[in-house]
Amino acid sequence: MSEPSAASVPQGRQDDVSPQKMRQVIAASAAGTVFEWYDFFIFAILTSIISKHFYAGLPDAQAFVFTLLTFAVGFIVRPLGALVFGKMGDTKGRKGTFLVTITLMGVSTVAIGLLPDYQWFESHIGAGAGLIAPCLLILCRVLQGFALGGEYGGAAIYVAEHAPPEKRGYHTGWIQTSAALGLLGALGVVLLTRSLMGEDAFREWGWRIPFLVSIGLLVLSLWIRLSLEESPAFQRMKEEGKEARAIYSESFFKWDNLKIVLISLFTIMMAQGVVWYTGNFYTQFFLERLLKLPSVDVNYLMLVVTFVSAFLYVFFGWLSDKVGRKPVMLFGMILMLAMYFPGFKLLTQAANPQLAQAQVAAPVTVSAPLGACTFQLDLTGGAQQFGRACDIAKGVLANNGVNYANEVAPVGAPVTVRVGDVVVTPPEAGGLPPSEVKAKRTAFEKELKAVLAAKSYPTAAAEDGVNWPLLVGVMLVFIVACTALYGPLAAAMVELFPTRIRYTAMSVPYHVGTGWFGGLQPAISFAIVTATGDIYAGLWFPAIITGVAVLCTLILLPETRTRDIHS
Repeated sequence: MSEPSAASVPQGRQDDVSPQKMRQVIAASAAGTVFEWYDFFIFAILTSIISKHFYAGLPDAQAFVFTLLTFAVGFIVRPLGALVFGKMGDTKGRKGTFLVTITLMGVSTVAIGLLPDYQWFESHIGAGAGLIAPCLLILCRVLQGFALGGEYGGAAIYVAEHAPPEKRGYHTGWIQTSAALGLLGALGVVLLTRSLMGEDAFREWGWRIPFLVSIGLLVLSLWIRLSLEESPAFQRMKEEGKEARAIYSESFFKWDNLKIVLISLFTIMMAQGVVWYTGNFYTQFFLERLLKLPSVDVNYLMLVVTFVSAFLYVFFGWLSDKVGRKPVMLFGMILMLAMYFPGFKLLTQAANPQLAQAQVAAPVTVSAPLGACTFQLDLTGGAQQFGRACDIAKGVLANNGVNYANEVAPVGAPVTVRVGDVVVTPPEAGGLPPSEVKAKRTAFEKELKAVLAAKSYPTAAAEDGVNWPLLVGVMLVFIVACTALYGPLAAAMVELFPTRIRYTAMSVPYHVGTGWFGGLQPAISFAIVTATGDIYAGLWFPAIITGVAVLCTLILLPETRTRDIHS
């Protein structure tokens, strides 16, 4: 897989595309992709609110984890969408495929805005019917992820196959920036709705409005994309009769092609998943859930850094045209790897310095015998299993964003929570009805909060204590790392795969890396935090994945910027 020299690239293979036509191609492709990212990001932004509406039968900490898992479900099914729509794109054409994906995405997003919640089913259908609500929510997320599995590959390939070789990174950089524009749109709609109707009304029912806005965006995106023509590379392939007859077999059972799939996955795609979702999404959960920064402040912070990122995707795409895809993407990986732990510790100091001081002055320790605690990511979904004393203690601490250490107590000793020099004993509620478990947990939480307050643990980040320059600065470093990796990625992925199987073979590793490694990252990291009590422990997951990807990229990934993508 050596890199061909610039002179070896066949000439005359790129159709002449006028600058005006190129702008139309980019605008139409990016417009639909912006809309699809908007749909996907709305759910992530509203995770805390959605958890209270659709998982009301669970304790808060577990409800939040289950909502993160529901968010992750959309990522898990993305490779399946990549297989289905990838084959359609390689056999029927790029244009028609992403018209289908955008329609499916839009319909499923609007449906989330119309779903009755847990309490509605409980009060209108009967006790136990509340479980229908999260089931329907998961179904909508499955459809969203399935559609997005075919969207990104089509848009990136469509632009790359129109772009002149020397500007391929720059032009596909606009597709990469669509993620930032989609997030900006989502944040803008959420903030506008919140400010117009007030926080209480927004949390009660106004959260549905951003989902319902999708119907207008869907109509606009369809209208724009209907004006597109088919990709010149796909048209030439069809005219020459070179299209693949057995897409899956050729993509995944022919070693020359499977090798490219595996290399792309274990190098740039595995890293992109954890780097991008840690920098753009786990930071939001960390700031809001663990550091208690108000949701509106987190939204405004993300609005600022996302606005900056929109330009950086294009810049790093352009830079990769000059110096190569590999060095630019490696820079992004290594920068993020160096920033994971120091960066998040700086976020704590900047967003909630009082919390950082309290953790040092009055550390919290949970003392329990071996086997007394349940892992907080138990997927059976029952609230009763978290009624043991240790479960109540850890659940309350995690729900309040309190960092704690674990201590093994002698067999038969009671479970205790030590805050500095004060000891609190959580109640034992194992085997009791859910209503009694909830009552005991609520009483213990009130008692523990009083102790924490006496030890200067803040209930929320103080507005006048936030170091905004430091907070924004750290987030901007994260965003530079994310954009350096993601900006050239579309061009690099297109250049790795032959035209005849490009849509399928490229989309699968992209969505395994982004979906399984990236989409699951917030849920996995938060579960690690609740299990260990260390608010930074969840960073080991993205750090290890990024470290492995850096080594694989150095050894296995070829430079591709001078390749002919029409072969």
